[in-house]
Amino acid sequence: MGKRIAVLTGGGDCPGINPVIRAVVRKALKEGYQVIGLKNGWKGLIEKEIIWLDLNSVSGILPKGGTILGTSRTNPYKSEENLKKAKANFKSLKIDALIAIGGEDTLGTAHKLYKEGFNIVGVPKTIDNDLSATDRTFGFDTAVNIATEAIDRIHTTAESHHRVMVVEVMGRHSGWIGLEAGIAGGADAILLPEFPVGIKEVCDLIKKRHNRGKTFSIVVVAEGAKFKQDQEVLQEEELDAFGHVRLGGIGQLLGKEIEKRTGFETRVTVLGHIQRGGTPTAYDRVLGTRYGVKAVELVIEGKFGQMTSLQGNQVVSASLEEAVKTLKTVPVELYEIAKIFFG
Repeated sequence: MGKRIAVLTGGGDCPGINPVIRAVVRKALKEGYQVIGLKNGWKGLIEKEIIWLDLNSVSGILPKGGTILGTSRTNPYKSEENLKKAKANFKSLKIDALIAIGGEDTLGTAHKLYKEGFNIVGVPKTIDNDLSATDRTFGFDTAVNIATEAIDRIHTTAESHHRVMVVEVMGRHSGWIGLEAGIAGGADAILLPEFPVGIKEVCDLIKKRHNRGKTFSIVVVAEGAKFKQDQEVLQEEELDAFGHVRLGGIGQLLGKEIEKRTGFETRVTVLGHIQRGGTPTAYDRVLGTRYGVKAVELVIEGKFGQMTSLQGNQVVSASLEEAVKTLKTVPVELYEIAKIFFG
C-alpha cells in the first residue's frame, strides 16, 4: 500500500494554494506515497471527510485560485470532543504524515499536534505575509499586485474628479499589503497597524498637497490600522473559533473625517476579499510549487514540526514553533521609506 500523506488547507483561502496541493501530490506519488486530502481544513480531520488525490485530481489546478480541498476556520482545540476525534481519525486513517497549509492559526494548531506526537509539516499560507521564519508567504505577491492595480485605477478617477480616495486593504495586525501596494501605487499616505497616526496628521498631508496644486490624493489604510489613542475599528464583536473579531470600517470612518476636516470630496473603496481571490501570479505559482515539493521532502527526511520557508532565494525549513511564536510586522525602516513620498 505504501506510506500515506494527508494534506489540508485551513483559514482564509488565497491564490497559490492549488499549486502547493498539486506539487505535494506530484512529488509524493513519484516517491511512492498515497495522498489523501482532508476537506475543509481541520474540520475534515474531525469529521473524517476525505478525498483521494491522484494525478487526475490535480490536473489543471495550477492557475486556479482558492483551494480544491475547501477550507474553514475550525479549531480542534476549541472542543475537547473535537480534539479527540481529530487525534483518533489521524490514526484510523493511517496517516503517516500530515502537511498543513495555512497561516498563523492553522500552523499554530499543527504545532500543538506535533508536540503531542503527530507527524506534521507546515506550509506558510497567508496574503498578509505576517508569519515569522520566512521572507515570503505564498499568496502575498498576488494580493499586492491586485491591490496595486486597484490603486492605479483609482488614481485616474481621483484625478478626474479632484477627489480624495481612501483605499482600505487587508491587514489585521501587520501592514505588509498596505505598505507594498501603497508604495507601488504611489499613495500619498499609508496607514498601518504598526504605526498609529492621528487623523489630523493625515488631513494635514492632504492639505499640503492641495496647497501645492494637487487636487486629488490617495490614502491607503490597512483594515487593522489604529489612530492615536483609538482602538481597532471592529466590524462586529463576535469572535471566530480562534478568538479573532472581524475588522472593517476604518476606511469609511477615515473618509468621513477627511471630508469633514478638509472640505475635500472624499470617496472610499474597500478591496476586501478581492485581494485573495482569483488566479495566482506567476511568482506565487512558482513559490507554491517549491513549497509543496519541499514539504514532501521534509516528510521523507522525517523532519516533522518544521515549516517550509523562503530565506533569500532558497527554500529551506524552519520550526513551526518559531513561525507562530510572534507575528512578522513591518519594520520602521520600510515605513520611513514610504513616508518620504507622503503628501
